[in-house]
Amino acid sequence: MIYISWINEGFYMWMELLKLVILFLLIFVVMRLLGKSLLSQWTPYDLVTIVFLSYSAFAAIKFINFFQSVLSIILIGIIYLAIARLSLIQPISRFIIGEPTILIKHGKIIEENLRRSHYSLAELLSSIRAAGNPDIKDIDYALLEPNGQISVIKSQDVTPVSSKDLNIKTDYKGLPISVIVEGRIQYRNLRLINKNKEWLMKELEAKGYHQIQHIFYAYVNDHTHSLTVDTVKQKL
Repeated sequence: MIYISWINEGFYMWMELLKLVILFLLIFVVMRLLGKSLLSQWTPYDLVTIVFLSYSAFAAIKFINFFQSVLSIILIGIIYLAIARLSLIQPISRFIIGEPTILIKHGKIIEENLRRSHYSLAELLSSIRAAGNPDIKDIDYALLEPNGQISVIKSQDVTPVSSKDLNIKTDYKGLPISVIVEGRIQYRNLRLINKNKEWLMKELEAKGYHQIQHIFYAYVNDHTHSLTVDTVKQKL
């Protein structure tokens, strides 16, 4: 009887693991069919959809012991690695990862691609405004990427002129490195610019700052090594 009970328990466990695999793949397929918009800006109905998909999957699986839970975690990891490997193979990657979809071409919205991507006009306009492009006429291409993000390529007419376009040579201005944040020295950043606390204290005293805890934010230019105290709580 004990042997039969053990067999039944093992059979039940493997059936639950099989359900886990099927549900994992099913949710993956459903989310791909729902479109890239589900992965971008989550609207209330997007969030509700994901929550209910997850709940439905979890409710169907019953873990009978710790060993099954461990096997489930390992199994999910294996499935993930398998899908990641398959995504490197053409044309399978086209289904797993997807392809960019053109939503705006030469200043005109492609309505058919919007409908196919389940991406609303309101979401599109919001995304291009967030990217600093309020007028679609100034956009050469707007693409919905496989990860749900919008890539915007501006028209040449409105693309800012760079120093390279004008054949002007510019000098490197340096990068500001935080050395004090909310009264605390950032020792790792000091090491990045080959400086130490003693150097920092000397520079602060030269500028009239004697207590670090009163400095809210200070940074050093990594090229010129000049110190700037941006915000001060109290100057002594």
